[in-house]
Amino acid sequence: MPARKVDPERLRAALDGQLVALDEPPYDGPASALPDALVAAVLAAYDQGLRPERDAARQAVRYLLDKLAAAAPGRTVEIRVPPYAAVQAIAGPRHTRGTPPNVVETDGRTWIELALGRLTWEEAMAKGAISASGSRADLSGHLPLR
Repeated sequence: MPARKVDPERLRAALDGQLVALDEPPYDGPASALPDALVAAVLAAYDQGLRPERDAARQAVRYLLDKLAAAAPGRTVEIRVPPYAAVQAIAGPRHTRGTPPNVVETDGRTWIELALGRLTWEEAMAKGAISASGSRADLSGHLPLR
């Protein structure tokens, strides 16, 4: 499954919206660094006890989910981060109909922290921040994303 095409203008608008909410100046870096700058801005909002701008959080979550899907291609595990996005990843038996047997679900902040290595799989499971069902629904070997 090919990665979603990222619209740099939408990314920049989401990033600038988040930066304004953080009382920061608009982004002036290279387009190639937009996704990582957006993730950092969303994480900064969480760190300040703020709720990130919805579009910024959605774009950041999608970017990191797509990064996981590219690093661990397959359709064995469905990773859901409602209400933002979901992807299928991890090689193995393929699911074709109904609810997949291997599902991981978490919130946006937990997903971002897992993807960046600020939170381990074990820590997130221990505090109940992840719902994981199925014998292959353990992403610890794929996180943090590099």
